[in-house]
Amino acid sequence: MDAALRAIADPTRRKILRLVRDGELSVGEIAGEFAMTRPAISQHLRVMHDAELVMVRSEGTRRYYQARPETVAELIRGIETMWDDGLTQLKLASERDEWPARARKANT
Repeated sequence: MDAALRAIADPTRRKILRLVRDGELSVGEIAGEFAMTRPAISQHLRVMHDAELVMVRSEGTRRYYQARPETVAELIRGIETMWDDGLTQLKLASERDEWPARARKANT
């Protein structure tokens, strides 16, 4: 999951992932959505492929990319777990900070 998190840290890759989540697109179709060269898009796709966020299918000289649903689902679960853990820690910290104030009020 670390590689996937590093990959989606880049806004271009997040947009690419949104583009290919519902179906496959060629590199040219993906590049058409950006103001950058096809080789630059191919480099982003390589990072995403290495992180197992996308799968690739070749047809002649064209390469088609599509999101890997199982990896994206795992990434979502991991982020949700981090979020839930963070909220739990925040709740506990606020309760610890609030407890002394409540005790002081009760004693006055």
